[in-house]
Amino acid sequence: MPPNELEQARQLVLPSREEMLRRDPTVHHFWESNRQLLQHAWEQWDRTERGDTPRLGDSLLDETLREAVDRAWQDPATESTVRELWHEVLPGVFHTQFFDPKRLGDLRLFLDEAADAQIPLRPPYGIVLNRGGAMLDQRSAGYLAAPEFQELYRELLDRYMRPIARLLLPDVAGYDTQTFGFSIRYQPTTDTSIRPHSDASAVTLNINLNLPDEEYSGSAVEFIDHVTGRTAELSFAPGTAVMHRGNVPHVAHPITSGTRSNIVLWLYGASGRVQPTGAIGAPTDPERRWEIPSDAKDDFAPF
Repeated sequence: MPPNELEQARQLVLPSREEMLRRDPTVHHFWESNRQLLQHAWEQWDRTERGDTPRLGDSLLDETLREAVDRAWQDPATESTVRELWHEVLPGVFHTQFFDPKRLGDLRLFLDEAADAQIPLRPPYGIVLNRGGAMLDQRSAGYLAAPEFQELYRELLDRYMRPIARLLLPDVAGYDTQTFGFSIRYQPTTDTSIRPHSDASAVTLNINLNLPDEEYSGSAVEFIDHVTGRTAELSFAPGTAVMHRGNVPHVAHPITSGTRSNIVLWLYGASGRVQPTGAIGAPTDPERRWEIPSDAKDDFAPF
């Protein structure tokens, strides 16, 4: 009989939190040496243990946003309808309803099942090892390689995030061919906040996954206009999203009760390049915005 790679993966012993935080060489070796095994384990899990749970797809998204994006792909001249759904709260910072709160339970069920699958997932230790999170992009060893999730992940980036980013922030065009993603979870007893920082991305999309009955307090994200010093503070409602230039400084304030769950998606150029300040960007007529770049994927990962 062929080896049961799912069971093999479940027998692996993860590096300790301390080893991961100090970037011990054994940690890199663990994830790289088990990369293929973990990918096959997730494929087997997706095929044999998902049962009759709801399938993932773009029906999870807010209906108004989904229909506007569908029209723009069919006729880019209608893209203004998409633009009208995003509210600019600060230069380079936009907010909208992204997921349908009534459908978020299906995505959360999938992610909860994946977390309980006992297959090692690499936490995003580029952000102080957030314990409730995972890497989502295949360029990251230890990522959530379940094929059904990866199909949704690619759709979010290619069909929604990139063309919308080019529409809202034209200077990102040409610096948006590569992808990166991770999930995070904030709780008062574990990971509570992130200090002021900017992202190593051309553009960031931060989407809340809290269900309508999952209340929390604190954990607002404050954005800072580095030109004027003006600030804007946003609290995530279920399924809402913020899109912003990666170089906009921001801070996640401490959470004081409950749990906040988000996925964070990045776009940048080859080898991690981002647009220089004041860049004009590549031509971004509507037809160029609503297309998927043909650039090859590289293996650069910010963390």
